[in-house]
Amino acid sequence: MARIAVIGAGTGAMAAAARLAVAGNKVTVYERSASYGGSVGRHEHEGFVFDTGPGLLHLPAVQRDLFVKTGKESLEQCVTLTQVDPAGRHLFADGTAVSLPNASRAGVASALDAALGAGAGEHWTGFLERARDAWDRSRRPLLEEPLRADHQVLGRDPYPALKQRRLLRTRQAATVAEIGAWELADARLAALLDGYALSYGLDPRSAPASAALLPYMEQSFGSWYVLGGMRELARAVYERCVARRVEFVFGAEVVRVVEKDGRAAGVELTGGEVAEADRVVLGVRPHAGLVPGGQVWGADDVPVRAGSAPGRFVVLLSLRGAREADAVHRTVVHSADGAAEQEAVFGGRVAAHPTVTVLRPDDPATRPDEAHEAVTLTATVAPQGPVDWTDPAVRQRFADALVERAGAAVPGLRERILHTEVRTPAETEAETGAEGGAVPPPALAGAQGAYLHPGNLTRLPGLYLAGGWSHPGGGLAHAGMSGTLVAGLVVEGDGFRGSR
Repeated sequence: MARIAVIGAGTGAMAAAARLAVAGNKVTVYERSASYGGSVGRHEHEGFVFDTGPGLLHLPAVQRDLFVKTGKESLEQCVTLTQVDPAGRHLFADGTAVSLPNASRAGVASALDAALGAGAGEHWTGFLERARDAWDRSRRPLLEEPLRADHQVLGRDPYPALKQRRLLRTRQAATVAEIGAWELADARLAALLDGYALSYGLDPRSAPASAALLPYMEQSFGSWYVLGGMRELARAVYERCVARRVEFVFGAEVVRVVEKDGRAAGVELTGGEVAEADRVVLGVRPHAGLVPGGQVWGADDVPVRAGSAPGRFVVLLSLRGAREADAVHRTVVHSADGAAEQEAVFGGRVAAHPTVTVLRPDDPATRPDEAHEAVTLTATVAPQGPVDWTDPAVRQRFADALVERAGAAVPGLRERILHTEVRTPAETEAETGAEGGAVPPPALAGAQGAYLHPGNLTRLPGLYLAGGWSHPGGGLAHAGMSGTLVAGLVVEGDGFRGSR
């Protein structure tokens, strides 16, 4: 029985902990905060309940596999999953609106034709067909295997972009923005695609064309909500860990990974206490001083990225008045000036016209009674640092901007507000320790490997990386995959190549 120390209680780290415990290891999780879940948080106020992190689940097969492999009760026996239908309503700057059905390619095409005009569905379907090719080409090496030593092969973009005649020469779209401009033939379809990239913290102007995988995943495998809020999923994973005899130590900040005889040998906590271990799983973003010699990148030499990814600005609204019967769970109010928004978010400024995602779950557990409603507004923003999100005036102005734009999705919104809670990258940084309150994006192929994350196997023997800041990147599904890969590497050795 090996002693394994896990740093952080995010969902990816807990997925690794549960799998490692089932394999017969003694696993202890050290978490700096008072609770589990990492970014999958919850806020409660006078009977209103809100998710403060991810609001929907995509690719639930990852979580289903975790529960199958770690116990008798399935995921559906531990939480109640419901498909969100329509998957989302989109409001564009010109006033056009379209509701897209969940996991129905034909239904999406019909909805786009009806709302945007004949041919829109065909253009989007053609794009998704090419995205499917990219998925088939890159799914296993990008998502289901530890990062290969020859990871340079993932530097090639798997998206089969159409050949275009541009400036007297043939070109192919290399970025999300170029796909929108050259292949989709409608500014609203381009905004739809840009919105997917932005929601994952990616700049459409530079994100590789392979980011087409993101809308493909959502529209192929569906969008799912966990009754009671997404925090219920984190609770279920935590309880599965406890059932497998994983020990949790909360309020325990790890300041250093201990090295002995050239390998990871435990963790040092604030105050100097050392907990010995045979292996260490780092489930938080590596930072200077945490790992001996700064050995925080994978053995495959994918470095930890410099700088900070974008964060999330969240407004939690307690509303008087019942949710209308035909309300949509998720509405995206697209920016009136997408280019300016992208320039602001990725240039370290506050966007004047942000894209806002409005979540209105039809869930009695989120409201005190049927005469009230809990609504969450979210926008991708520059991280703490370039923008001072602790400034009360900055916070208030941006929160007001989100509420103003969200009024297009929620009738009489401003007049219904009973209470407002604002959460910014500053709160994310304080609660999770992520620099700037950044939210890790998913790994992507292409762009010469610039969108890959450090591998799960590090240069320091006995030290492994899990969670959104490691391969294959951020998001509930991707972080869950990282836990699977780390457990495989620990149990089966460095030659582990993924489950088949």
